[in-house]
Amino acid sequence: MPDPVLGISAFYHDSAAALTSDGTVLAAAQEERFSRHRHDSAFPARAVEYCLDEGGLRLDDVSAVAYYEDPQLKFRRVLATFAGAAPYGFASFRSTLPQWLSWKRRATEVVHRELAALGAGAVPPIVCRRHHESHAASAFLPSPYESAAVLCIDGVGEWATTTIWHGRDRELRQVAEIAFPHSLGMLYSAFTYFCGFKVDSGEYKLMGLAPYGKPRYAPLIREKLIDVRADGSFRLDLGYFEYLRGRVMTGKRFEKLFGGPRRQPEGPLTEREFDLAASVQQVTEDVVLKLAGTARRLTGESRLCLAGGVALNCVANGRLADRRVFEEIWVQPAAGDAGGALGAALAVGVARGAPRPHLGTGTGRSSGSGTGSSTVTGTGTDAMAGALLGPSYSDRQIADYLDGEGIPHHRLTDEQLVEQVAAQLAAGQVVGWFQGRMEFGPRALGNRSILGDPRNPAMQSEMNLKIKFRESFRPFAPAVLAADAKDHFQLNQDSPYMLLVASLAPAQQLDPADADAGLTGLDLLRVRRSTLPAVTHVDLSARVQTVDEHTNPAFHALLSAFKGLTGCPVLVNTSFNVRGEPIVNTPAEAYACFMRTGIDVLALGRFLLLKGEQPPWREDGEWREAIPLD
Repeated sequence: MPDPVLGISAFYHDSAAALTSDGTVLAAAQEERFSRHRHDSAFPARAVEYCLDEGGLRLDDVSAVAYYEDPQLKFRRVLATFAGAAPYGFASFRSTLPQWLSWKRRATEVVHRELAALGAGAVPPIVCRRHHESHAASAFLPSPYESAAVLCIDGVGEWATTTIWHGRDRELRQVAEIAFPHSLGMLYSAFTYFCGFKVDSGEYKLMGLAPYGKPRYAPLIREKLIDVRADGSFRLDLGYFEYLRGRVMTGKRFEKLFGGPRRQPEGPLTEREFDLAASVQQVTEDVVLKLAGTARRLTGESRLCLAGGVALNCVANGRLADRRVFEEIWVQPAAGDAGGALGAALAVGVARGAPRPHLGTGTGRSSGSGTGSSTVTGTGTDAMAGALLGPSYSDRQIADYLDGEGIPHHRLTDEQLVEQVAAQLAAGQVVGWFQGRMEFGPRALGNRSILGDPRNPAMQSEMNLKIKFRESFRPFAPAVLAADAKDHFQLNQDSPYMLLVASLAPAQQLDPADADAGLTGLDLLRVRRSTLPAVTHVDLSARVQTVDEHTNPAFHALLSAFKGLTGCPVLVNTSFNVRGEPIVNTPAEAYACFMRTGIDVLALGRFLLLKGEQPPWREDGEWREAIPLD
């Protein structure tokens, strides 16, 4: 008999739900995609309803609900933190404690009540898993490995901030831990805050800013802020941080150390912010490398699985892969708290006897093989189905929407759609690409994507400013046919989830030499550095997604058609949204984004929409012109 388990993460950030059955992942989605509130922390009611609908189940059919952390243990940590910081931080304590006393320490009771309110049947037993156990399970159990080391790094769960695990078959054993308040994630978030970005969502901006600067503060960070030992364990000098005592990350001592007050959000970026970003990024990478070395030594494994918010630092991941500390690494695509819902469900399922069916009989690769071959993640050997685990919309549903709204469109065959979209891309048009199931995790991987020609030097700035409405320094990622990846990028393994940064292959690099001389900061954007300027960062790196035919045949076909027209197997691939909004979920949201921005063409399932054929855009009762690309 099937044994479905519903996983839930909620109440802090990136609430999500996931449904598994006998070790198979059936569905997973973040609540933000339904509520349209970015990083939504509310109970994921709509994500739960989606998962149940996708599985054809009611709550009565679910054997257990897995909650991604232990609220009682977390409450004890919160009390201990306030007690240790007393008498400082009383205002924060006074404002926060009522929530913990009234409901947060009994979060599972709230989960039970919210599930009952869905009217989908009796609520099954709710089982708590520790936060880092959920991360570790999300990393190892869906991975393509029969055994592996597992490294989880984030801000904080209940107490743990960094853990090392040993995964074998269906079992996970914790072998090392670093506890709060010493946290690599908190260190990185402190610099995120100090550089004027939002904590828990702006860390990727800091990572993108780092190549514009020089790591001149790195020695100061190592001397004053973090004491890192040879094995990667570390301690923070807590006198420089405010997160134990209040609601902000840094205060006067931090400001004095780094030459003045924090940058105000949306304020001008200066050399200091560039250099701070470069410095904390370098320190973070060094710590991750040392921790990975310890994970290998403690487990004896040659494969590594990663999860936790710091595992979304694709630059650190890329350096780890490049250094070959492990023969292979596999990163959970929803590495942050959203992925905790999936990890908790898988962990509870395994405890109830669920197998790891994606490995099959004799197909899982043990770390003891010693072959050193590249991982084939993304070709069906992991359990994530390319992270394409969210809602999809049929041709009938899309046609009903388009016809009902009177939206001009062209219905095509699959072959015609690919041919015409590839031709539009080759002609310099920007395309909204909405196909199949929505991605789980923060990355668009070819189903809810905005696409462009990476050979166009103006594409990065135009897409940033006129389509995404975001900072000009933000890099775009390339999607590349897996078979052609090594001709364009210095990758030693596949990167199906866009979580590895690699340098451009030497044959694709251009010598900026004189053009680069004397330039600093954002002026470096003006220099063309490769044959793929729209996806090449100022340090000649790119966050690469490798695409294979098995995982995403439609996107693979489009890349193949573009290569046939241009000789280039690469496309710019960025998420289908504008700044401050979640990735689009529905056809209506895709059309609204298409009309509000400079996107030229929308491929909505098998339907092709051209901007020039559309009527004026009506939003909030007003007619509005689409923002032109130029």
